Amino acid sequence: MLPEIFGPYDNQTYWIIALLLGAFIGSSLERLRSRVQRLMWRRRGRWKRTSRSNVTSEPWTSSSDFKASKPPDAADQLRIVMGASFTVQSLLNKSEARVFKELDRIVLACNPDWQVMAQVSLGEILQCKDIDAYSCINSKRVDLLLVDEDCLPRHAIEYQGGAHYQAAAAARDAIKKEALRRAGIGYHEVVAGHTTPSDLKRLIEKLVEKPMETR
Repeated sequence: MLPEIFGPYDNQTYWIIALLLGAFIGSSLERLRSRVQRLMWRRRGRWKRTSRSNVTSEPWTSSSDFKASKPPDAADQLRIVMGASFTVQSLLNKSEARVFKELDRIVLACNPDWQVMAQVSLGEILQCKDIDAYSCINSKRVDLLLVDEDCLPRHAIEYQGGAHYQAAAAARDAIKKEALRRAGIGYHEVVAGHTTPSDLKRLIEKLVEKPMETR
């Protein structure tokens, strides 16, 4: 029997009140449970959306990917080299070698203190504070380079054979030419089938400075 706080009601009235209270409390608890479930569902939904956005915004990576991107250290490089086979190859092809010998002969006749060097990397003779600009020329080479008595690069000689205008060769030469020009190094071309030995001799005589005692 319910307490007397509900008034002097008979037993049937007490049971009706109890049923109504039970229904009210049960309904309230059900609404509370539904609200809690909706809140949890929304939170899960936000987590899923955030998780999906994180997954789709960045590529999948694995430990092997990081290992592949890591450059090999000296020990790894030595191990790789020890497992490979190497053979010697000519520094210049036959046409370039003929130009080199003729060029060397003319340069020494003009000034024996000057030298002709072959296949010189631009990264070894040019400096630049702009890292991006330096990376554009670092691995590029000039066919032949004239250096003075102080080993200072003075003029680059590019031999243009039959494959000169194929693919991106002309664009690469333009990059080399502009970088050398900005450094104050001359750029000259010897074109197969067009530049004669006499033309080469006249060019070198203009480029190579005479020894001091004969000026």
